Amino acid sequence: MADAQAKLQSLSEEFTKLQQDLQETVQSRQKLEAQKQENLGVQKEFAKLKDSETIYKLIGPVLLKQERPDAESTVNGRLEFIEKEISRLESHIKEMQGKMEKKKGEIIQVQSSAQAAGPQAVKA
Repeated sequence: MADAQAKLQSLSEEFTKLQQDLQETVQSRQKLEAQKQENLGVQKEFAKLKDSETIYKLIGPVLLKQERPDAESTVNGRLEFIEKEISRLESHIKEMQGKMEKKKGEIIQVQSSAQAAGPQAVKA
């Protein structure tokens, strides 16, 4: 009975760790989604600009003039990177959810076997 309790405790701790990792991964994905929306907004602003208008980039406390093709390629590159990271995190989230389901199944199995062994131990 003590062995089952120790195993149950261990599985419970592993499950809690998986939940925390999943929560951190979801938060990272949310941050990336916010960055994606911000960059999509910048892309829309670029579309509204006339060719004669100047683009400035903030670097530290200084605004530097930037060529339009450079600015657009930077934003497009960021969007590509962000989308790849979101995709990677989504697959990681699915993988972690699968691990959690497996762990939950193991916990239920140990609880069931402990409950089944409980009445037999009383009879002996």
